[in-house]
Amino acid sequence: MANSRRMSSLTRRYFLQVTGAGAVTATAIGGFSRNAAAQRGPFVWISPRGTVEVLDDYPYWVAQEFGYFGDIETELQPGPSDGTATVKFVDVGQADMGFPSPGVFSFALENGMDLVSVWNMGAVDVFDFAFRPGEGVKDLKELEGKTVLLGSAAWQAITDPMFAAAGVDPKSINYLEAGWPQWGTFLAQGEGDAALAWEGLRADWQGKGLEFEYWLGVDHSNFPANSFVVRREDVADPERHKLLEDYLRAWAMGLEFGHLNPRAATNLVFEQFPIVKSNLGAESGTESMMQLANVFRGNFDSRPGWGAHELSRWELFFSTLKDIGQVTVDVDINSVITNEFVGPANDFDRAKVEADAAGYKLPEDMEAVDMAAIQERFFANAVR
Repeated sequence: MANSRRMSSLTRRYFLQVTGAGAVTATAIGGFSRNAAAQRGPFVWISPRGTVEVLDDYPYWVAQEFGYFGDIETELQPGPSDGTATVKFVDVGQADMGFPSPGVFSFALENGMDLVSVWNMGAVDVFDFAFRPGEGVKDLKELEGKTVLLGSAAWQAITDPMFAAAGVDPKSINYLEAGWPQWGTFLAQGEGDAALAWEGLRADWQGKGLEFEYWLGVDHSNFPANSFVVRREDVADPERHKLLEDYLRAWAMGLEFGHLNPRAATNLVFEQFPIVKSNLGAESGTESMMQLANVFRGNFDSRPGWGAHELSRWELFFSTLKDIGQVTVDVDINSVITNEFVGPANDFDRAKVEADAAGYKLPEDMEAVDMAAIQERFFANAVR
């Protein structure tokens, strides 16, 4: 079953492309009109990474395994590696939902894409900076005039506001586009002074033997993290609105399951993508998933539920962007961000999710993962 789901989730990538000029096109295999994907076929979610063979999307695979999507046919698409493809595809109707960073979302708004953020996956900032051992900094001002490695040039939309918020002129940073997925390897080999990273990737890199120190966004940043965006017309349409509620409820259930049983959520990704397990192993994989889950959950006692946007974080973010000229348009936060889906999506059968999480039979290697050891070293490589 896992293999058949994987194949169906990747079919459309072969004819979705981003041109050098940044336009989204379809090959001769079949053209798309705007909203074609929205009106027919599966509900398509597109990744910002160029790959879905990662632990980041564990709530989706949990939801698929336990039938939380109900009768909604879904696809998870990797998309092109272009960092802005996730919003471009949604804008032209070739995907139903994208998962951009706040910076890439700002790119969409600046370029007139009529998109709305409907689900804030990360309660706190997921982004970090990695340093070679002994070279980590507590204050980003120490990176002024230094070289920062990025996997994609589009990620500058992420880092520029982070530097500005720390009192650093972004123009003083020398960026080097080192490419996906090797930018971390280049840092380890002596290139540059720091590299953009994120929670989950910390454990991933460590599992691959890349030892770094980290400035953590969860410690130092008041910015928001990646969110799910859709077309405004889908929010306004009653039928599509209900579909979004049901779709996001499945993600909320997957998030709840992952909170209750991290090893099970990790193993479900491993079953879907054995290469992820091969690369990470049981313990590093679980640790990566737990780093992500920590960001997704945040201070849950103060949140209305999974997926809620903290508007003050978004207000700070967009005001910072306006200050540095990354956006020139005035962004009305209440127009481009909504929490109207949070209540319906969090209205699910918690007893069922608890039973699913408690009843999941772990394989021996996952059962042997030392959860206490992971908790003990959770922030051990953070510069604090």
